[in-house]
Amino acid sequence: MAASPRYKVYSVEGKYLASFKYASDAASLVGCRGTLGTTIRDGHSTVVWEDGKDGEAGDSYDRVADVIHSRISSRPQAQ
Repeated sequence: MAASPRYKVYSVEGKYLASFKYASDAASLVGCRGTLGTTIRDGHSTVVWEDGKDGEAGDSYDRVADVIHSRISSRPQAQ
């Protein structure tokens, strides 16, 4: 059975919108919405991108993906 998509997009109101396997795809939805405060989360809880605070996703989906991957890789791993 395939794993669930990792990246979750939430509206500024905190409503779950969609999930994606790739960070750049999540960034494309955030960029198209154009709503500052929309977040991309690793799972349903850990915010790894907040539009407006971290930049604007519509400027570069690749940059958003790079930031997300960097934040995830720099977190301490559970033992």
